[in-house]
Amino acid sequence: MHLGKRIGVAIPAYDVADWIEGVLVTLPDWVDLVVVVDDASRDATASIAAATIEASGSLSARAHLLSHPENRGVGAAIATGYERLLALGVDVAVVMAGDGQMDPEDLPRLLAPVIAGTADYAKGDRFSHRDVWRSMPTERHLAGLALSLLTAKAAGLSSLSDSQSGYTAISADAIRRIDISGMWPRYGYPNDLIGMLALAGLRIVDVPIRPVYRGEKSGLRPWHLATIGFLIARVAVRRALARD
Repeated sequence: MHLGKRIGVAIPAYDVADWIEGVLVTLPDWVDLVVVVDDASRDATASIAAATIEASGSLSARAHLLSHPENRGVGAAIATGYERLLALGVDVAVVMAGDGQMDPEDLPRLLAPVIAGTADYAKGDRFSHRDVWRSMPTERHLAGLALSLLTAKAAGLSSLSDSQSGYTAISADAIRRIDISGMWPRYGYPNDLIGMLALAGLRIVDVPIRPVYRGEKSGLRPWHLATIGFLIARVAVRRALARD
């Protein structure tokens, strides 16, 4: 429990054998439930996650490992995690990726507005952190700023920073008010989810978090940008149709 709320963490995991153990063992003890969703990894992600959970007394009582029989995408893995956390009775669901790029020390700050009832969905905002220009690759930062601006405009939000951040907290009620099973299953899901939440009249806030990079190359590809562009356009169309 954290501030009287039952907290669950969904961890989408795909080919993160080098990082998943570190993610699991650094979760705060006050996290009530953990759901790791292995999205048909080609490496030892699932077996390492299972061994880590079994070896840790604190994790073995609260962690669950689910596996997709075939790769469905990060958005689909998150939807699976949300559905299991709801079934287990959490009040707030957090997403922390299995690649270790989300600092657990930021978790209380991310949860604060959702627990306080001033937001339905809190998004990590790497762009507001003082270290962003030093630690985040410039091309990723500039692309993220542009996508955030376009997503905010399409969703009818007055402001939005770091639309592509996957470090998030959402109330159980907010999940129930949208069609989580219909969320875009792959790269670009954050833009689709933001649009769904905004269309449902749910409150979205940005929370500064520390950008974590270890020198790895960006996974962003030209076709990803095309997909995100399509999703942003779809958010705008859905909003326009809802106003008519």
